[in-house]
Amino acid sequence: MAAYRPGVLIGNWKEDACLEEDRLRDFMHKREQGELLIQKINKLQDNLLKKIQLSVSKDGFVHFGDTVMLLNPDNKSSVENYPGVCGSLTLAINVDEISMYSAKSLQAPCGVSAVKSVDPVGRNSFCILSVDGGAVGEPIRFGQYFGLGTTGGFSDQMANSKMIITHCHTNRSLAVPRNFWTRSYFGKEYEVICHTYLDSHKAEEDKNYWEIVTGNPSDEDGTMIHRPNPQPRRDQKE
Repeated sequence: MAAYRPGVLIGNWKEDACLEEDRLRDFMHKREQGELLIQKINKLQDNLLKKIQLSVSKDGFVHFGDTVMLLNPDNKSSVENYPGVCGSLTLAINVDEISMYSAKSLQAPCGVSAVKSVDPVGRNSFCILSVDGGAVGEPIRFGQYFGLGTTGGFSDQMANSKMIITHCHTNRSLAVPRNFWTRSYFGKEYEVICHTYLDSHKAEEDKNYWEIVTGNPSDEDGTMIHRPNPQPRRDQKE
């Protein structure tokens, strides 16, 4: 058998070298364009978890184009029935692992869940969109249809007050049962459904109540959740 020195090239060495060079060029091109899988995942994660500044309501109403959070307030019944499920929850985008690994950006429609975090980030902050031609900046009327975008005769909808959100096609109310879990890319979260829960008086239960949360005008990084309630003024007697 003939012996070869270490520097001798055998087999399809030329083809292998050209193939390796092509792979390296392809890798460098994708990296420059931000098309590597790890780059896509990091960019999507950064967008979903980055801090968001909510719109400030100067007139007390919610407007088309506002950036807000949807909050399911803490309620006494949830603590009594499910001791481990207490505190306020916010509506958030739920992204599965397949979407995280395949998409450059969020694809609509996408799933939602309820999370314990009440700090506004990309996941749980939404833009109020008009579905019937309402202009940006126009207040939302009671009973008016609207959409949620990821980041005459009717009264305006008040911001930071309890409300019922009804699904247009099923006429069922958005709810957080608080006794069902769902697993997302971000971990264990609460399931969000469309179901109207009625008590013995045929009134909606706390599971169906939401608040459209806006920014705190006295703190650009805060929300109205964190703003202390005004204290009643007491007249001092000398």
